[in-house]
Amino acid sequence: MEHATKIIGFFISIAILGIVCFIDDCKGIRAIYKLIAQLLAAVIVTGCGINIVNLDSPVVNSMIQAHPWISYILTVVWIVGITNAINLIDGLDGLSSGISLISCISLLIVFSINGSPLLSIILITALAGAITGFLPYNFNPAKTFIGDTGSNFLGFSLAVISILGVAKTYTAIVIVAPIIVLGLPIFDTIFAIIRRVYKNKSLKAVFMPDKGHLHHRLMAKGYSQKESVFILYGLTAILGVFAIILLESGIWKAISFAFMVIAIIAIGYKDIVKNKNGKCEIKKEN
Repeated sequence: MEHATKIIGFFISIAILGIVCFIDDCKGIRAIYKLIAQLLAAVIVTGCGINIVNLDSPVVNSMIQAHPWISYILTVVWIVGITNAINLIDGLDGLSSGISLISCISLLIVFSINGSPLLSIILITALAGAITGFLPYNFNPAKTFIGDTGSNFLGFSLAVISILGVAKTYTAIVIVAPIIVLGLPIFDTIFAIIRRVYKNKSLKAVFMPDKGHLHHRLMAKGYSQKESVFILYGLTAILGVFAIILLESGIWKAISFAFMVIAIIAIGYKDIVKNKNGKCEIKKEN
């Protein structure tokens, strides 16, 4: 019965969010209305028992036990944050869906290692399967576009399922793992908020689109759409592997992996820059 309530709340929330985003895709609505829909959806699943109730910290846990509303606020902030993170990074064909698929696979492994509830494993597997069938049609050149409806659905689902996946055990590493797996869209969103507020000197600027996202910056450096997408896929996969190693083998092996990846990227980056410069010189000569 407990799982039934959570699933019903999850589906109702997806329906509400989907209807509002569908209207936005067809006619266009103000960003504030989408934010209200995201908040409403997050409040519904929270009310149905999908909550962050333990953070492996005696101080925080005592505060949550004394003031349960803190748990609700943390959960709503997490869900709305991840939903917008996937939505904001959806700027190129196949980008948000591919990053979501890699995140699903990483979380599935994390949940399996952690012995997470079966419900979270089933849901993350189903989501990964759905994206796998969709991605070939969404990849550049896209035949089908994901729109706000799809990106909000992916972000919302990942946020909710990640909470369900850490519901059984609450060690610090298990809680941090989903944050690491979703680190790329989280970073892009936080950086976008800071950039927009700093540039326009107003909180209203958060809702104003710009061309400063990671994929925009990569294309400004001369990378094609496909190259930019594959680079961000690679970074997401690296974060996923880092989270898995951290959970399975500990912090030191995870740090060693990180240093190895940084070294490889540093060496490869020089070669790529040289090759690109060489191509540019050839084009100029012609």
